[in-house]
Amino acid sequence: MDPLTQSVVERGDLAHLALFMWATASSGLLVWTMRELARSNRRFSDFVSAIAKINSLFGQD
Repeated sequence: MDPLTQSVVERGDLAHLALFMWATASSGLLVWTMRELARSNRRFSDFVSAIAKINSLFGQD
């Protein structure tokens, strides 16, 4: 077992360890979600640019 984890378990701070693990996991999920949202926005922007290019080829405003 990790020395830090073992120290927490020996002192009886399991609630703190669980809270830390929950906060770490939720923060990681937030970072992943924001990264995926940025990628999605970039793909949508590329799509809109492609549509605008096609419209300009056909002479539409």
